[in-house]
Amino acid sequence: QVQLVESGGGLVQSGGSLRLSCGASGNIYSINGMGWYRQAPGKQRELVATIASGGSTIYADSVKGRFTISRDNTKNTVYLQMNSLKPEDTAVYYCNAAGSLHTTTGWDVFGSWGQGTQVTVSS
Repeated sequence: QVQLVESGGGLVQSGGSLRLSCGASGNIYSINGMGWYRQAPGKQRELVATIASGGSTIYADSVKGRFTISRDNTKNTVYLQMNSLKPEDTAVYYCNAAGSLHTTTGWDVFGSWGQGTQVTVSS
């Protein structure tokens, strides 16, 4: 199994910044895509940003120019730098990773979610 642990959430004023981190652990062979999603109360979970193993990125239109996703492949860690935060960014942020892992019989694919970290932006 692969576990994802997020950190870095909290309460910040509008216009402020936060940096989220998510580390993956387990019998990892390789990680392909990593990403951040968020879910606000009463809404569906939505994509925030993703980053491929080669570094290519995709962002939701609502965060382009304000958020930056990055990853450290040596640490199996993905980051989300969030600047110019707005009250509408308030949500639980979830980390996601997909790739392959070692098993007793060889290898298998995995897709894992973190437990979520709360981000609250006050106006």
